[in-house]
Amino acid sequence: MSRVCLVFFLAVVTVVSGCSKGSAAPDAKAKAGPGSGAAPPAVQAAQAAQAAQAGQQIPAAPAAPLKPVPAEFPDVLARVNGDVISKTEFERAIQTVEARAGSPLPADRRDQIVRGLLDQMVGIKLLKQEAAARKVVVPDADVEARIAEIKKQFPSEEVFSQMLEARKMTIAALRADQRDDLAINRMLADALKDKVAATPEQIDTFYQENQERFKQPEQVKASHILISVPQGADAAAKAASRAKAEDILTQVKAGKDFAALAKEHSQDPGSAVNGGDLGYFRQGQMVGPFNEVAFKLAPGTVSDLVETQFGFHIIKVVEKKPAQTASLDEVRAQLKQYLETQNRQRETTAFVAGLRAKGKIEILI
Repeated sequence: MSRVCLVFFLAVVTVVSGCSKGSAAPDAKAKAGPGSGAAPPAVQAAQAAQAAQAGQQIPAAPAAPLKPVPAEFPDVLARVNGDVISKTEFERAIQTVEARAGSPLPADRRDQIVRGLLDQMVGIKLLKQEAAARKVVVPDADVEARIAEIKKQFPSEEVFSQMLEARKMTIAALRADQRDDLAINRMLADALKDKVAATPEQIDTFYQENQERFKQPEQVKASHILISVPQGADAAAKAASRAKAEDILTQVKAGKDFAALAKEHSQDPGSAVNGGDLGYFRQGQMVGPFNEVAFKLAPGTVSDLVETQFGFHIIKVVEKKPAQTASLDEVRAQLKQYLETQNRQRETTAFVAGLRAKGKIEILI
């Protein structure tokens, strides 16, 4: 399945699942999990933009009242400048959508999804035809490299072959699909190359008009040692865990290396190997008692025992970052990337609309 087609099919899967996968604007408040450390503001802004970079989404035609879809598809569902969209390829597309959604098309939304899918396939046909008209050439080596990338997603050649069989697709058809995709991507890159660049003015304006997106609350960097208490443990087991934690706390206060003690004793598998390091976290990311103590401690200090539902913690605060707003310089590169993705999507929409306007499209269902 081609990259253009994959992005398109993911859009249709969104309709099936009822979730939204639209590209998010850069936001410096991206959540960082314990142990991972909070990314710098510029990196956090990039994380939201990355979701929009998988490829070009093929835009649909303007919405119109839905015409009911027949239960049985005809041999030809549409003609695009004479090229047919056949029942076989359309049913294969539906099968791909259902596989990605993990469920059949919902009956109450079948007409909507089928119409959207067919409209998207018309857009792909138009782009394929335009790439051919512009004589875009894709070397065999590039096609084989793409096939090799796809095969890497499967544990074995046998499983890959089973996938093709389930999709009623031959390896030759897959190669042709990848060739078309590469040609479309190259054609669009060339056609839009002078229209997608984000200007310094665009970047500055977006930053100034979206200050809230770049605010970061206070953050704490801490390490901990956890002595866990099994769920449902009796009083004796809990007392034993507390006694072990108190002994370790005594060693910490006596000057023993916190990281070494964490590696040796902590029962938090996610952080023990890193000397208890939890990285940076914000208010509310940790459970209540842990969160409250961590934000009260001064950098360089160690808590007494802190009890949570996980057991007994010894917390060492390493550093604190005050609330701040990421500067334009910190996020400029990521804003440029994000805005160029938006520009590319807008220009692709206009490009395909132009192809629709001058083409002959017959929808036969």
